[in-house]
Amino acid sequence: MADNSTHHYISSFFLVGIPGLQNFHCWIGLPVCLLFALTLLGNSVIIITIKLEPSLHQPMHFFLCMLAMNDMALASSTAPKMLGIFWLDAHRFDFNICLAQMYFIHTFCIIESALLVAMAFDHYVAICIPLRYTTVLTTTMVIKMGLAGVIRAILTVLPCPLLIKRLPYYTKHVINHAYCEHMAVVKLASANTLINREYGISVALSVMILDLGLIAKSYIKILQAVFRLSSQNARSKALSTCAAHVCTILVSYTPALFSFLTHRIGKKVPPSIQIIFASLYLLVPPTVNPLVYGVKTKQIRDRVVGLFFPNKEISEN
Repeated sequence: MADNSTHHYISSFFLVGIPGLQNFHCWIGLPVCLLFALTLLGNSVIIITIKLEPSLHQPMHFFLCMLAMNDMALASSTAPKMLGIFWLDAHRFDFNICLAQMYFIHTFCIIESALLVAMAFDHYVAICIPLRYTTVLTTTMVIKMGLAGVIRAILTVLPCPLLIKRLPYYTKHVINHAYCEHMAVVKLASANTLINREYGISVALSVMILDLGLIAKSYIKILQAVFRLSSQNARSKALSTCAAHVCTILVSYTPALFSFLTHRIGKKVPPSIQIIFASLYLLVPPTVNPLVYGVKTKQIRDRVVGLFFPNKEISEN
């Protein structure tokens, strides 16, 4: 084995962007910029609306505020660097900064998943045991659930950059990606990366299986409770309260699952398609979430309309 002293550790990575589409980077940057701007605007409106409207100071909307803040943080950890690559040819990324971006991206993704679980639990309590809603979901409980999601994400993702730091990086420094994704960075190491790969896939699978399992269990109980209701109007109202959350789950998990599967078993899927979907997974949900909740939640919709159009009559439906 060659002595490490004969090698020089690399100090930075070169992010290609989207392989095969470099000539279109300038145009690809336009939708990325638009999605980023809409994310910041839409989520800021959601947070301000909930803060200003006392009737929205409820557990569900507190979770929605947490989701909005997390979405802005997730987009902010990704989009600026993408735009630097697409518009400014800023492909170089310091080694430690790259690891920091990787850490924050995966941390915010796991926090997002935990918040979706918390929101599913909120719906379960509201529909299945409504008389205990205020005693179960107190402000203290909401804060504890939020902190639990953050702490789980921090501790779960922390070993990833630490395990990468122990690896030698001598020659390979080109990352065929638009951001510092865990497996894309691990593949460049000049050593055995079995531990890194196994830990990465175990975290991804455990988080997805656990969180989707808890969400599914909540909705099974919700559906059982809804179909026991005698009134058709009551059923429709109960199901409509879950519509925004279900849309958010589909928007969040569908591209995530596709990206996860194609990155590991989709050998015939072109790299450009893999990277586009991986980027959409980070940029689309933060943009869509405030739009979904703004349209589907009457109190938020009416309050937003009141903020921007004070003379417009608030809808009754």
